[in-house]
Amino acid sequence: MDHRHALSDILTHLGEDREQYFHAISPPVIQSSNFAFPDLAAFRAAFSDELAHHVYSRGNNPTVEILRKKLAALEGTEDALVFSSGAGAVAAAVIGNISAGEHIVCQKSPYSWTSALLRKFLPRFGVEHTFVDGTDIRNIEAAIRPNTRILYLESPNTMTFECQDLQACAELAKTHGLVTIIDNSYCSPLYQNPAAFGIDIVVHSGTKYLNGHSDVVVGVLCAGSEMVRKIFESELMTLGGILSPHDAALVTRGLRTLPLRLQRSDDSARWLIDKLDRHPKVEHIWYPFHRDFPQLELAKRQMRGCGGLFSVQFKTDSMEKMEAFIHRLERFLMAVSWGGHESLIIPTIGFYNIPGKPNASLPWTFVRFYIGLEDPEWLWEDLEQALVEL
Repeated sequence: MDHRHALSDILTHLGEDREQYFHAISPPVIQSSNFAFPDLAAFRAAFSDELAHHVYSRGNNPTVEILRKKLAALEGTEDALVFSSGAGAVAAAVIGNISAGEHIVCQKSPYSWTSALLRKFLPRFGVEHTFVDGTDIRNIEAAIRPNTRILYLESPNTMTFECQDLQACAELAKTHGLVTIIDNSYCSPLYQNPAAFGIDIVVHSGTKYLNGHSDVVVGVLCAGSEMVRKIFESELMTLGGILSPHDAALVTRGLRTLPLRLQRSDDSARWLIDKLDRHPKVEHIWYPFHRDFPQLELAKRQMRGCGGLFSVQFKTDSMEKMEAFIHRLERFLMAVSWGGHESLIIPTIGFYNIPGKPNASLPWTFVRFYIGLEDPEWLWEDLEQALVEL
């Protein structure tokens, strides 16, 4: 079965035992919090392995289980868990593999709440960290200590898109007995599969492309069955950051159109980048497949595409003009996140004079764009009119 056929099977059929629910095309939302047992043998079997049985929806729920199977198959891992947010998935992956007195190496400029976990939360429990420039494997190797237990990656990150060499990182980590974790939200499982390079745990903010409709907050953790079981029995069951069956059904709905949506965003972003590349008011473009991207060769070796996220630095020496440019844009919403139907901007000038806010160190002429499903020519008309007086 070729990749396209396998993908179609995952998104349309995998995990959907329609004989169990009246041959309905769309799986039902099993909203029940609790599940009953016909006899003591079934009762004992379920409590001996809650990951494989339906006992209580904090653990395993039939609607959530369908989603888990699809996500694991998309990432090429043995199993997956879902959480109530991307931050929840990140926290479970990290906390599940670290103890007091140990150390984490993390590539610099991760997702802001990953950074907060490492900088603010874990030090309260005696866990240390080191941020490094992960574009050079030598920096990662130099940061490893005898008590290092986790190598945390985010490739690409989601503002300036620095990458790490995943295969080299996995090999280095195995040499030192480290658990590797990567945030793969930028690429989605369609454009990059870190487990194929030897990465242990792959996490996502599934709020982005996986759901794709800007109506669910969800986190994803994909890994081997042993790792998933360990995190299920501890961090997920104990801390309870679960995804509701209703939200799981919405994400499953979103996955149906993931290839079409992602390709549309990718095509439209490339078309707009080509237009911006030739505009006199553009200073620099950040995009992993851009001809000037310093890690272009690595990005193309690891990734099959980029999606709709890129950043632009504009040419102006006037903050007033920069703010006016942002306010003249009518067809881009100013909002965080990405991966939905709507095109978005995050202007770093919005963080100006707010100390400690994420990305406040970037130039105030910097804007991150997400290109959604709208007509790219319609978006370009808006950009052109807004750039006239910049």
